[in-house]
Amino acid sequence: MARSQTTADRPASLGFSMPAEWETHEATWLAWPHHRTDWPDKLDIIRWVYAEIVRQIAPGEIVRLLVNSEKEKAQARRYLTRAGADVRRVELIVLPTNRSWTRDSGPLFVRRCANSKLETAIVHFHFNAWAKYPDWQKDRRVPNLAARRLGKLLFPAQIDGRPFVLEGGGIDVNGRGTLITTEECYLSPKKQIRNPGLGRNQFETGLREFLGATNIFWLGRGIAGDDTHGHVDDLCRFVNSKTVVLIDEDDPKDANYRPLKENWERIRDFRLEDGSKPEIVALPVPRPLFFDGYRLPASYANFYISNAAVIVPTFNDPYDRVALGILGELFKDRAVVGIHAVDLVLGFGTLHCLSQQQPAQ
Repeated sequence: MARSQTTADRPASLGFSMPAEWETHEATWLAWPHHRTDWPDKLDIIRWVYAEIVRQIAPGEIVRLLVNSEKEKAQARRYLTRAGADVRRVELIVLPTNRSWTRDSGPLFVRRCANSKLETAIVHFHFNAWAKYPDWQKDRRVPNLAARRLGKLLFPAQIDGRPFVLEGGGIDVNGRGTLITTEECYLSPKKQIRNPGLGRNQFETGLREFLGATNIFWLGRGIAGDDTHGHVDDLCRFVNSKTVVLIDEDDPKDANYRPLKENWERIRDFRLEDGSKPEIVALPVPRPLFFDGYRLPASYANFYISNAAVIVPTFNDPYDRVALGILGELFKDRAVVGIHAVDLVLGFGTLHCLSQQQPAQ
């Protein structure tokens, strides 16, 4: 096992920043599904969905797949093999987790160029299960253990001497300094408060110091059914350094209608790091999905950009082909592939929520 070094320095002060998701990856991190209450009565189906995800990602990069035990490692290998995934491209790592939402609890990478050589490091943002659930203690250890395994420099994120909590699904970046997030997620005064007492200015300072963000834009509320309380990766995503997709709802009776229209009003003022206006592309919303009376956060914006393909959640909905067509026009350098997510979204997240990219160096 490689050694890591933990430092109290701020990544930005050493030249590190967060690269865009479409930049070349060394690997994608996933965690094998095991939390039964995330997918009631459907955990076995979800394993097959994961196998398909790995099958699509593995041709272009390594997949680092976290498992809870040697028994689970053998199980995952069986599913992947039967699904036709290239298991030679999969590293099965025994590293116990509480749940499988690697976007939020996994290692978040930053990168710099030093002496004409790229170098990556990990920022530890002290996951606390979206300030909602009690089971986060194993998940919080993942960035530390990943840094040790990879021999990466580790930055424990702190603001005023306190742990700084942030999830990867709550932000999106263009790799040039611009970052988008939502007020509902990180500035809510009453619900799922990640960092009690931390105001907008302090939060933005944290984004600048730990992710190298130089230009921060705040949207308002996220989508109905999102139990993270407003993650931006269900709402608005960069597809290149100057273009974002923003979901839109045309039905005035839908719970998403007013919050999304307010975000469309806000984004008129959105400027990139160079002062230019980005291109804003509308992405449709599938018809509402419910389970046991709960609205599920079904969104085409929860796609994941891997080296080989952009994988997009689909919901047996007429808008599936529309969303795939829009994203296909925007990502012409790689395949755009739909992944059936009607069962996956029972866990209140889909493809982007469960994956985390490791940039190439």
